[in-house]
Amino acid sequence: MRVKIINKSDNLLPEYATAYSAGMDLRANLIEPIILKPLERALIPTGLFIELPAGYEAQIRPRSGLAVKHGISVLNSPGTIDADYRGEIRVVLVNLSNNEFVINHGERICQMVVASHATVKWEEADDLEDSDRGAGGFGHTGKN
Repeated sequence: MRVKIINKSDNLLPEYATAYSAGMDLRANLIEPIILKPLERALIPTGLFIELPAGYEAQIRPRSGLAVKHGISVLNSPGTIDADYRGEIRVVLVNLSNNEFVINHGERICQMVVASHATVKWEEADDLEDSDRGAGGFGHTGKN
């Protein structure tokens, strides 16, 4: 798939780390470092603008290394970039640790996964087909 991208940062374009990676790392585009205090959140610019085709979205997800080592996550995970959005990709990071975390220019802050999606047309009904699960909710199977 080919996707148009504008890069207004001096970072390299996002790329896959391995041949089978689903996500590409996005990097912070900062003039000066941002210090995230415990439980603080910040909107981090990337300098990237994309044009996705209709029927696709870009999902913004946490990087597992930042989460495990530093408690840094994407607050609205996964964040969604719609195909008709043309603004800068910015990422809401949150510090869930007890320590300050410094975000520097060029730091890999999240992953972006491009995925297809369906568009729903609702069909109003008076009833739904039965299923094995039925209306069972959270933890209804009793399995851990």
